[in-house]
Amino acid sequence: MLKAGIVGLPNVGKSTLFNALTASYQAESANYPFCTIEPNVGIVKVPDKRLQTISDFVKPQEIIPAVFEFVDIAGLVRGASQGEGLGNQFLAHIREVDAIVQVVRCFEDDNITHVDGSVDPLRDIDTIVLELCMADAASLKKRIERLQKTVKGKEKDKQSVAELALFEKIYPLIESGEVINPATLDDEEQVLLKQSQLLSAKPIVYAANLSEAELAKPEANQHFQRLMVRAKEEGREVVAISAQIEAELSELSEAERMDYLESLGVHSSGVDGLIAAAFRTLGLETYITAGEKEVRAWPYPKGSTAPQCAGVIHTDFEKGFIRAEVIAYNDYVTCGGEKEAKEKGLLRSEGKEYLMKDGDVVHFRFNV
Repeated sequence: MLKAGIVGLPNVGKSTLFNALTASYQAESANYPFCTIEPNVGIVKVPDKRLQTISDFVKPQEIIPAVFEFVDIAGLVRGASQGEGLGNQFLAHIREVDAIVQVVRCFEDDNITHVDGSVDPLRDIDTIVLELCMADAASLKKRIERLQKTVKGKEKDKQSVAELALFEKIYPLIESGEVINPATLDDEEQVLLKQSQLLSAKPIVYAANLSEAELAKPEANQHFQRLMVRAKEEGREVVAISAQIEAELSELSEAERMDYLESLGVHSSGVDGLIAAAFRTLGLETYITAGEKEVRAWPYPKGSTAPQCAGVIHTDFEKGFIRAEVIAYNDYVTCGGEKEAKEKGLLRSEGKEYLMKDGDVVHFRFNV
């Protein structure tokens, strides 16, 4: 299961957000076997209105959304790459996640001291980026030395030569605290960069933590405006949230939550948007299976083939894949269900080369 790690400096609202997130959106672990929940890990459900729409036609016994893990990562201080504070723990946890949700403080509050004495989201981002880059630089230096020996010896191979060329190319940039932009690399280099598991190369989404009064109009907050400019330059998403509001919402019923949000002039919880953004940042989409027993969303890496998606349910489905019977979500809803879509010729039989599309309603045929 893919993981998104929540990171941030002290007093930015990271732990408050994580607690609210897992209190409101914690999945029932019984539905997801082999998922051991640790105190700092939460299996979180992905809000998806399409499941309820399909369920209105199917009337299943159960609705099961897609899930992934959020990890509450130890706080960071300057010098983490040299072991300051909980630096080693912080970096170890970052290595284990597939994407980063960085909580960035954008609210002013004299009662909550910022570790650097003032609120500056771009400085906070740079602090974390620098620590990740410094840790990567130390790791890259050792890897380069090892690869140089391999390339000079008899054991050299095409992979080692390509890795060495890439690492020597990006090392000076990372050592200077600069995050590598994948767009500046060719296709082969991008694949190698992803495989390198560099901390500073992990995908990031920013959670801009605002005050209650600012949530309805985040663009009026100058810190938020600056963060949006930075994120656009980096090609990253920003989600406006209020950790304090989310903590309060987590204790309310669904009806009370809606009433509270409406009173604030907000249409949906920021956590909904944050989960969706983290899901996208992980490179995930969902297909849907629908039957009397359950309507269920299955997460898969974007660009996966039908057999690979079948393997998400069970490896036997991928091994014995015959075909996928697919109805596009919009066709399913427009027709009012599977039977009607089939009668109108909108149920397609797709083979091994088919690339699954987000929202596809699928039956897999297989033989083991």
